[in-house]
Amino acid sequence: MAEWICRTLRDGGLEGEHAPALTINDTISCPLGSFVFDHILSQLSSFIFCQKSQSNGIVLVALSRSPLYYEQLLKSKGFDVVTSSTWFKILDCCTDPLGWRSKLVDSGSIRNLSSGSSLTVNICKNVKNLDELFSSIIELGKELSGDGKGRFTVAIDSVSSLLRHTSVSSVAALLSNLRSHDIVSSLFWLLHLDMHETRATAALEYMSSMKATIEPIIQSVDGPRGNSENLSLMEQNLRRGKFCVRVKRRNGRVRMMFEELSVEKSGIKFTPLSSEDEMTAQSLVPKVQFNLQLSEKERNDRAKVVLPFEHQGNGKTIQIYDGRKSLNDDKAEPQHTSVPKVDSNRGEIIYFRDSDDEMPDSDEDPDDDLDI
Repeated sequence: MAEWICRTLRDGGLEGEHAPALTINDTISCPLGSFVFDHILSQLSSFIFCQKSQSNGIVLVALSRSPLYYEQLLKSKGFDVVTSSTWFKILDCCTDPLGWRSKLVDSGSIRNLSSGSSLTVNICKNVKNLDELFSSIIELGKELSGDGKGRFTVAIDSVSSLLRHTSVSSVAALLSNLRSHDIVSSLFWLLHLDMHETRATAALEYMSSMKATIEPIIQSVDGPRGNSENLSLMEQNLRRGKFCVRVKRRNGRVRMMFEELSVEKSGIKFTPLSSEDEMTAQSLVPKVQFNLQLSEKERNDRAKVVLPFEHQGNGKTIQIYDGRKSLNDDKAEPQHTSVPKVDSNRGEIIYFRDSDDEMPDSDEDPDDDLDI
């Protein structure tokens, strides 16, 4: 499933359509979103390096981690950071997000303003100005496309950091403009759910075509033993979680997929959910005060009920009450007609006439007397 997401971002969008966008959500109870972000970034880098992607490169907007971290990430995946400038560029919004360090450099308080990375890095000194941020992303993307006709992928490692300095509507507008731009092939970002209000997360999820949420597999325990058991559960949730993906298709339908992820020394690993966890995850029946499912006995009882339009198969003439008088019995006293009993243990439905005033071929609307 995680590989399916990577392939979707790799293939990009069709001409005239918005680029596919992925929101990665996590919480403090299972903070594994950064591992998923790094995994997708590494997979897309491999596709682009092997020229198997629609995009020609990646523009990474680094808000929560320094460019030096991503340099080490590329090295660990076997990429040459010296030649990576042709397909990988970083917009550094972490070193000096508000321009304070630049002022200290100008005043002579500190020596230089360097990210310490050998990657191609452009420093953003004002993350509050999203128009300037958008222009910087597009300019870096055009450098990757070469002739200006190619496309590129945008990766934002922390939208939550942007929301610390700007409004939800401004960030949503930035994502919308990126997704609808002609040279943007795909984009994905990381969001920490429990840092924001529901309306903020809903607005950002609306801008995406895919949503991946990392949930704890083992929930915390309430009660006297909760404090001691929660410590061990929290430790387990730091290493493994449930990867829940919600995809909006072109026809408007929604697809739900689930996997289990675990963090190992070699990296992050995705495996199918166990049968018990899968049944729990795929159960979409809401918790209500009444039963929405039938037992085996109830299903058998329902099957024994003979409906008035159902052929009984007993060789007799089937009499089905049509709700009005029969033409042959106009002058006769009205009689109630019911489905004959064919078995003592089978159900029976009996219909009673509400009124004998209506003629069989009457043109009168039976609902005229209703006060709507």
